[in-house]
Amino acid sequence: MTDPVRFTPPTTDPWKGLRGVMAGTLILEVIVLGLAFPIVANLGPGLTWLSVGYLGFVVAAHIVAAGLQGRSYAIRLDLGLQALVIAGGFLQWSVAVIGVIFLCVWVYIAYVKHDVEVRMAKGMLPGQRPIDE
Repeated sequence: MTDPVRFTPPTTDPWKGLRGVMAGTLILEVIVLGLAFPIVANLGPGLTWLSVGYLGFVVAAHIVAAGLQGRSYAIRLDLGLQALVIAGGFLQWSVAVIGVIFLCVWVYIAYVKHDVEVRMAKGMLPGQRPIDE
């Protein structure tokens, strides 16, 4: 049985750009969630200690997660945050809509991450060459 072919790393770090996209997406989501406060206040039952606390917690969790995008569990954390946002539909249905929209974005980002991993393993990224042993 032959060993699989190994390749040199790509000339540029593809994960650096992906980490930036992921952190930027979380910050964009923080802005959108911040804009949900007046919607909950006007369309829902109003701002209560529960709605302010829940949305505040979710916003703070997104800000913390934006700083953790270099970790191996980052994409799972980001998808888990979407579950929290969708669960916020108990406050106002529009919060759940925000969560579903951003869940679609995160599923696409997870697909891109997987595609880069596959291409890197096959040596298809710019600058990759087979390692001679």
